Amino acid sequence: MGLFLSRNIADFVFSSPLFSKKNGGNFIPLQIEDVVSLVSRTGRHMQRYDEGYRQVVGCIPYRFRKTERSSSLEELEVLVISSQKGQGMLFPKGGWEIDESIEEAAKRETLEEAGVVGHLGSRLGMWRYKSKSHGLIHEGYMFPLLVQQQLDFWPEQSARKRQWMSVAEAREACQNWWMREALEKLVCRQMHSQQKEEAEEETKCT
Repeated sequence: MGLFLSRNIADFVFSSPLFSKKNGGNFIPLQIEDVVSLVSRTGRHMQRYDEGYRQVVGCIPYRFRKTERSSSLEELEVLVISSQKGQGMLFPKGGWEIDESIEEAAKRETLEEAGVVGHLGSRLGMWRYKSKSHGLIHEGYMFPLLVQQQLDFWPEQSARKRQWMSVAEAREACQNWWMREALEKLVCRQMHSQQKEEAEEETKCT
């Protein structure tokens, strides 16, 4: 990715929520790495491989609908995005590059492709799958990301659509088997967390 920003990109950067106004209205960047990440990385010259397997990292962005029980599993929603080729829906993912940690790669890809930021949870797992476009075996790592901010503008907004879905809807819409398995792991984790909270509430009431 080049560091040159066009006038349009610059306008987007300084109007985005990643900047704040301080000192008499001057714009101050929150973090310089956020500025750089507003333009999608391209090419594979920085791509990370492990024993010949391309390393891919992604996230399942999720939130809870605001109800009386905002952490209930029934209120869980996940964010899916369209494929660049326009065939099917999936979760944001992309290549893990050699100049970043796996967590940084997961958050970067999610910002670039889905335009959301938030709290990254612990890894859901790793899956080996065959790339449909190149026929190569990839190792894909998936993380859950609790969305804290959804941006109005993001790097790949012209190439992708995004949509919040229930878990049942996402199971049907997601085109990648390994991402569906990652979704089930997220659901299982949330279910265990909910059961633990309920048990703690019962203990307090006795």
